[in-house]
Amino acid sequence: MEGFLFSASIYLGAAVIAVPVAARLGLGSVLGYLAAGILIGPLLGLVGAETKDLQHFAEFGVVMMLFLIGLELEPRALWDMRHRLIGLGGLQITLTTLAIMIGAMALGFYWSIALAVGLIFALSSTAIVLQTLSEKGLMRTAGGRSTFSVLLTQDIAVIPVLAILPLLALPKAMTLSADGSINRHIGDQHGADHTTLNLTSDLPGWGVTLITLGAIAAIILAGVYLARPVFRFIHASHLREMFTALALLIVVGISFLMLLVGLSPALGAFLAGVVLANSEFRHELETDIEPFKGLLLGLFFITVGAGINFAVLERDTIAILSLTAAVILIKGLVLYALTRIFKLHGQDRWLFTLGLAQAGEFGFILTAFSVAQDVIPVSLSERILLIIALSMLITPLLFILMEVINKRFRGANQDITHDEIDDEGPVIIAGVGRFGQIVNRLVGSAGFKTIVIDHDIKTIELMRRFGFKGFFGDPTRPDMLRATGLANARVLVVALDDPAATLKLVLYARKERPDLHIIARAQDRSDVFRLYGAGANDIVREMFDSSLRAGRYVLENIGLTEFEAAEAEKTFYAHDRHAIRELAEVWDPDTPSGENRAYIARAKDLERDLEASLLTILEARKSGD
Repeated sequence: MEGFLFSASIYLGAAVIAVPVAARLGLGSVLGYLAAGILIGPLLGLVGAETKDLQHFAEFGVVMMLFLIGLELEPRALWDMRHRLIGLGGLQITLTTLAIMIGAMALGFYWSIALAVGLIFALSSTAIVLQTLSEKGLMRTAGGRSTFSVLLTQDIAVIPVLAILPLLALPKAMTLSADGSINRHIGDQHGADHTTLNLTSDLPGWGVTLITLGAIAAIILAGVYLARPVFRFIHASHLREMFTALALLIVVGISFLMLLVGLSPALGAFLAGVVLANSEFRHELETDIEPFKGLLLGLFFITVGAGINFAVLERDTIAILSLTAAVILIKGLVLYALTRIFKLHGQDRWLFTLGLAQAGEFGFILTAFSVAQDVIPVSLSERILLIIALSMLITPLLFILMEVINKRFRGANQDITHDEIDDEGPVIIAGVGRFGQIVNRLVGSAGFKTIVIDHDIKTIELMRRFGFKGFFGDPTRPDMLRATGLANARVLVVALDDPAATLKLVLYARKERPDLHIIARAQDRSDVFRLYGAGANDIVREMFDSSLRAGRYVLENIGLTEFEAAEAEKTFYAHDRHAIRELAEVWDPDTPSGENRAYIARAKDLERDLEASLLTILEARKSGD
């Protein structure tokens, strides 16, 4: 018991110290976990042989992660990804395997060993990449979706790879036993565990297929027909911990079922998540599983760092580092070629290329399996495991490199030749993001011509793909703004994301056209006051109207009629417009609002006026009752 508590303290203490430090330095939590593992393992020797056993337990975090990802994907969304799964993912595995196989054969390895090595290194780290994508908010980008598609394809590919590897076993050398008989070493599995329960081990091919399909069908049917009644039964108990127990039971049970039929637990968990994606209990499952997933993934990364064998690295440092770099380079070249074929551009291209260039955690499993099946020798497996660990350790640094490249890419975009604007209209819309595109669609649908200009080339290209006309250029540049027809326009809509650029544009437009009606987007009240002083006619806070509408819905559902709620909404809106003008008179850009006494006093007076106005509505309601 003392030994367990000591080890637990070491692992948790290392994580608590290293991860926040890495996050503060902008390196990400994954690199922090890996560094913590290296510190307590190879460097200080605080943990030992238990690391490998602990890693098998920690790999369950990957299973939970894929279950949570499945919950975010509806079956229809998965079907929409089929082209990426088959095309992008399939090509990545095939081309990477062939490229590394050719490289291994060039180093003198037998073709079957080279193929096994290619299959092992073709896979990337699902755990590290998805964790990093989630932390950096890149999952919903085109590059993030493409990266996820490849990772999902790789997880599925583990199944046929496990079936192929035994066919690549090296021929057994014949030896003479003590009694003079010939020993062909048939069935020697290097200590493989023959007691593992597997329902398909002694079945013919058709039997394995039926059992496999039956397991997948059981997961789907249970998710569709059994999950809701079970969740309702648990809900009736009013015991919060039972939801957590059920969530863990789902993931653990499905993982065990997948192992029984020789499939990947991660794949089974992902499938279950997709089936339950439409369930009303989805958010409950996410809440219950998330803490366990985070802890187990962190533990997994620590064990990877702690398991790095620096003795092998010391014996052949240059060769190991060169081979690690070669694997990353080969995978990177293949991935970059695929971005060309599948038309990923700019930041998405580098995210896809550098994000998947490492080897993955399934490589540890496939390497051990290959040794057990006499596919690769033990001496080679030690090098492979070290290369996998080092490439995973380098991955967070590749993401940092990606961010550096993206910054330069954004800078290069500024040098791209702007469009020549050859059209004019009564309405100019500067900026066509989430805010500007709604304005553009509404005005255009009403039959009025708009001139749209934005400094993001990807946004303009996307607009054109959907049939909308737009021009690429910097709307804050006087020459570009004049080219849009500023001299003859009736309305200018400034819908830029950057408050400083918005203020600059409003100041220039008001100076050039005192009679122009300017509608500007603001993020908060401070922006409103600045734009008011700059001469904007109508100022729209980006969250104000949606928040006001949400407040009206609240009033409608706590006792007010729709008419009364609408009257309250209109009263609040009118009062806020009046309050903004009043507060603008006492607002000081050099003094924080919380320290401006005149501003605070006037805000309190205006708030009391608002309460009195709304109270009048409620009293009128009561008198009407």
